[in-house]
Amino acid sequence: MAKSNGRLDAPIGQRRRLLPKISIDQENFGRASEAFARAMGTGSFLIWMTVIVAIWLTWNTLMPSGSQFDPRATNFTLLTLILSMQASYAAPLILLAQNRQDDRDRVQFEQDRQRAERNLADTEYLAREVVALRLAMEEMATKDFVRDELRDLLKEILDDRRRD
Repeated sequence: MAKSNGRLDAPIGQRRRLLPKISIDQENFGRASEAFARAMGTGSFLIWMTVIVAIWLTWNTLMPSGSQFDPRATNFTLLTLILSMQASYAAPLILLAQNRQDDRDRVQFEQDRQRAERNLADTEYLAREVVALRLAMEEMATKDFVRDELRDLLKEILDDRRRD
């Protein structure tokens, strides 16, 4: 290890590692944990686990002591260890899957919010356009208005001719 000569602004030299650094693809590990959590959350998993535990307990209770691999006399120590190990791995993997789902939900929420903002802006634009069209329609001469104006002009022209 290189010395830093007592200086606090200089980094400590290269440290030797006792174990090699393990590189894990976080995406693949996350997908695997989600698949594991999804599988553990099914009814078929619970049924199969119940069947296996029931067979385990039955075998180690009813079979002769020479055939038992996890005797009842030792309070099914192996079964307890296996179930504890399963629980100790299941909890963090389920939490990891939940965190990934939370991240996806956060991204989806942000996209939904942006989409809603765009829809609101489009709706406001269309509402302004409808109002502008209505105002333009009110200023536009209708057929009856033009007909009345033409009658009035014709009447004025006829009156002017009669006077002449």
